[in-house]
Amino acid sequence: MKKLIALFMLFGILFSPMISKAQEETEEADTVEAAPPAQDPTPVMADDDIIDEDLSFHQVIKDKFIEGDPTFMTPVLLCLILGLAVSLERIITLNLSTTNTKKLLAKVEDALETGGIEAAKDVTKNTRGPVASIFTQGLMRYSEGIDMVEKSIIAYGSVEMGRLEKGLVWISLFISLAPMLGFMGTVIGMIGAFDSIEAAGDISPSLVAGGIKIALLTTVAGLIVAIILQLFYNYCVAKIDSLVNDMEDASISLVDILVKHKLTR
Repeated sequence: MKKLIALFMLFGILFSPMISKAQEETEEADTVEAAPPAQDPTPVMADDDIIDEDLSFHQVIKDKFIEGDPTFMTPVLLCLILGLAVSLERIITLNLSTTNTKKLLAKVEDALETGGIEAAKDVTKNTRGPVASIFTQGLMRYSEGIDMVEKSIIAYGSVEMGRLEKGLVWISLFISLAPMLGFMGTVIGMIGAFDSIEAAGDISPSLVAGGIKIALLTTVAGLIVAIILQLFYNYCVAKIDSLVNDMEDASISLVDILVKHKLTR
């Protein structure tokens, strides 16, 4: 019996380290399984922080208009609207006044040969444009001689030129007025900035930023309007010069045709 007890004690001494190690490993595994899941170190941003959408061009213009103070920006905008309205009306009118002078002269010459002056008048009356109107006035004076035809063409040519240039003075006015209104907003904005400095008794960026921003925005708006209208104005002037040159060349050709018709009658 004593030998059996001694044998059990020997086995306990030999296997006790192994049992202790197994128990420690089991406890560590349970600890790992019971541990809470690790948190993502990446901070979660709120929706307001990550929303950064690009503004549309229309929205940007609207914001700048409001920031520039509608009191000063509205007159500049009116100059742009009225100037564009007059410019578009002039462009449409000038394009409708364009005439194929070579084709018209050929028709007038054929009408003179086949039907005489009255047939030529019908051709010019049914053709739109200042060139045809000048031809009509010249043909109406045909019975009074070639000299009277030339005087009539010159006189009526000046009338047609005045009609072509109608409205350009308004475009020129808006081109000059828009920057002036912008500069006026600049001066008033700077006055407001200096008034703020005087009232505070100290120069602080926050005090003068508003007035300077209004000054710069109104100046930029006025210059942009002037540039846009200047492009339309130059196009209209170039178109009028082209029409006037066509009228002068066609008038000379008409007189030559009438002289030829009179000599061959």
